[in-house]
Amino acid sequence: MDWLTEFPQIGGRNLRLMSRAIDQQYRTFSRAFGNDIEAFFRPLLDFLLWFEKLLLQTPWWIVIAVLVAIVWFASRSKGITAGTFIALMLIGIFGMWEDTMRTLSIIVVCTLMSIVVGLPIGILMSRSDKVQAVINPILDVMQTMPSFVYLIPIVMLLGIGLIPGLIVVVIYAMPPIIRLTNLGIRLVDKEVLEAANAFGSSSWQRLTQVQLPLALPTIMAGINQTIMMALAMVVVASLIGVRGLGQPVLQAITNQYFTQGVLNGMAIVAIAIIFDRASQAYGKRLQRHREAAHG
Repeated sequence: MDWLTEFPQIGGRNLRLMSRAIDQQYRTFSRAFGNDIEAFFRPLLDFLLWFEKLLLQTPWWIVIAVLVAIVWFASRSKGITAGTFIALMLIGIFGMWEDTMRTLSIIVVCTLMSIVVGLPIGILMSRSDKVQAVINPILDVMQTMPSFVYLIPIVMLLGIGLIPGLIVVVIYAMPPIIRLTNLGIRLVDKEVLEAANAFGSSSWQRLTQVQLPLALPTIMAGINQTIMMALAMVVVASLIGVRGLGQPVLQAITNQYFTQGVLNGMAIVAIAIIFDRASQAYGKRLQRHREAAHG
């Protein structure tokens, strides 16, 4: 046997041995620390269950009124507000209300978690080129990794349930808010920062009173993309027990229920459009306000 045929076989055996060793180490780690990690995320799960229960037990007309009011406040658009009302009414008429509320609760909680974790990371990246050079490759991997691959280590560590589902969605949805927070702060006009320095502003004052307000339209674009990524991951996360519109879609794929799959898929699309149009309109309003203030 020459080296051209022998080398791939040797490399394949070595790779299999190495993979088994890594898998064994990861299983040992998950058995040792899985319960502690799950306990750490337990408050997040409790908050999700409370919010989901609130949406499900609140009368439907109150939920619709609150959501329509939020959309109107964000967009100030009669068309977007009317579209939101019609979409929510159709979701209720076709019997998808409970699954929609579960999906909505997951998206809200995961988006808030992504903002809480991602915003400080983006700020840190904007203040240090070295930190940006370290974090950017990690974000590249997070954004290019196939969504199903995220499930493997999380399920091995925590099993199947809402907590691993939440973690998967947050990891998948977080990169846009980090990138656009970093970008927005770096794009703040240098002359504005020099003026703030001339007035004796501290580093914290420059960040909270100058950089973040001016970067807010860009940050809102990041939040918009984070919401879209979270919605895209909901169907995949249904494979590991995340309840909501993803599970009927998964059942429709498994059992070839065309109508069920289309209706629940359209409900996901409707939620995505509502979030997208409202957040984009709010970002544009912030941008106009910013331009008017500097005009």
